[in-house]
Amino acid sequence: MTPSGHAVTVRSLAKGVALASLACLAYGIVVERDAFVLRRVTVPVLKAGQAPLRVLHLSDLHLTNDRTRLVRWVDGLAALRPDLVVNTGDNIGSAKAIGSLLKAYGRLFDTPGVFVFGSNDLYGPRPVNPLSYLGVGPTLGKTRSTLPSDELRDALTGHGWLDVEHVRTTLRLDGRNVEVRGTPDGHLDLDDYSRIAGPPAPGTDVSLLVTHAPYRRLLDAATRDSVDLLFAGHTHGGQVCVPWYGALTTNCDLETDRVKGLSRHDYQGRSSWLHVSAGLGTAPTAPFRFACRPEATLLTLVDRDVS
Repeated sequence: MTPSGHAVTVRSLAKGVALASLACLAYGIVVERDAFVLRRVTVPVLKAGQAPLRVLHLSDLHLTNDRTRLVRWVDGLAALRPDLVVNTGDNIGSAKAIGSLLKAYGRLFDTPGVFVFGSNDLYGPRPVNPLSYLGVGPTLGKTRSTLPSDELRDALTGHGWLDVEHVRTTLRLDGRNVEVRGTPDGHLDLDDYSRIAGPPAPGTDVSLLVTHAPYRRLLDAATRDSVDLLFAGHTHGGQVCVPWYGALTTNCDLETDRVKGLSRHDYQGRSSWLHVSAGLGTAPTAPFRFACRPEATLLTLVDRDVS
């Protein structure tokens, strides 16, 4: 091959890579960002002989007023008739989105619910350097505006959902005592697990931890206390994944092979179930997903002896 022919080949290859990259970006913004999916998992965590309990896990909507398809899709989840809604935070991406969020959750407010906040319920979005999540280059826009988190908290509690940040409480659901404990966002180091520490209360049928970011210090502490099932979000499932490989980052200290879905968490000879939601939204400044569809999950809790 002549030098000029080699140069043409390199230019053609570079052009092909650029076009493929643009196609993937367009797909992630136009198609996959709105390709919502409901995951269904079964968790053998209840005491012997108990009937199933259904828990809907919602996380990371990052809602803005233009996400009308997301609002309609979340509203439709009320038809599932869960026994409990667990919300692990990052609800809004704009100070103006609380009204849209209440519309999305409207019919779900008829179901008992518990929630904690993530950093994006407290602070507005900022420009993102995607490579910074992989440790390459600076984080952009370190200054963030504050969001009306008190208004958001009042809106959710006013509709009957329980704020469980640094709280332990017991819900009576379908004849069962469900103990719930929660923490503020560990990604901002707002968590203080010592305030909710200890084994489940006597008479508890199943115990839950609700937190935003699945940092190991929180998972370890709850597992040490024999909490049955741990809920978190934050990771977006990696948000941009490599097909047949998976996530490149979790944005916390959890391993990438547990970036979303159900897994076991083991610590000091004890074991708890962990469910990490890949979430339903994206940061408004990085509005795309790839090989990682936005999701909500319906977890059916069943008898531990059910195989």
